[in-house]
Amino acid sequence: MATSSFNSKINLRLSNTKTVGGDRINRALRNGEDVAVLYDVLPSQKSSSNKDFHCALNELCRNGNPDFIQPGTKKMEYKTRQWHEKCFCCCVCSTPIGTKSFIPREQEIYCAGCYEDKFATRCTKCNKIITTGGVTYKNEPWHRECFTCTHCNTSLAGQRFTSRDEKPYCAECFGELFAKRCTSCSKPITGIGGTRFISFEDRHWHNDCFVCATCKSSLVGRGFITDGDDIICPECAKQKLISRNDQSSYPRLHRSKMN
Repeated sequence: MATSSFNSKINLRLSNTKTVGGDRINRALRNGEDVAVLYDVLPSQKSSSNKDFHCALNELCRNGNPDFIQPGTKKMEYKTRQWHEKCFCCCVCSTPIGTKSFIPREQEIYCAGCYEDKFATRCTKCNKIITTGGVTYKNEPWHRECFTCTHCNTSLAGQRFTSRDEKPYCAECFGELFAKRCTSCSKPITGIGGTRFISFEDRHWHNDCFVCATCKSSLVGRGFITDGDDIICPECAKQKLISRNDQSSYPRLHRSKMN
């Protein structure tokens, strides 16, 4: 089982969405930058743009009249919409943006902090915002450093792991805590990575550990004889009977189950 990487849904665009004024205006427009432009409304200015002014806050206009702009003040323009300077504010906290960076979403304007609080992806474990380099597990987002083994807290990002009761575990901890144990070597049989194992009655072996107790030849896929706690191949079992001078009964031949 593995996680998948993702880029956080939050993209503040702080480098290219900003308010500018003065000599930056023409350069921003030439370069096609995504900017809000801060204009001075001169007392003598009688341009049609000021006559057609309408604050985008409409009835929520802080100036009291969305169609009036006072000469000697400032106005904001962004993507064909206009605001009084103090009306160009975050739609959540109502703090004026001024010359700070902001994030547009649909028809609303957000300051960076409110945008994060409202839309940012948060880590399932620590609930803090994930800006870059997160991972998903069971469709939930995690910081890479927060996605750890439930038992030992080793990072699982980019590593193979397994789970139990919906909780992730590294292979080593899963083996130590939950896996069957090999009758021969006593080490856990995890099955991670496609490892196959042998079962007989209530005992289990790694494939490589399922060998004749006498000649050490592999018994995988072969018949075998039980001799007390040992398993032995038919050839060795026959030799034991000969050495005991007891050939009256040949022991029962067993077949193992491969998992």
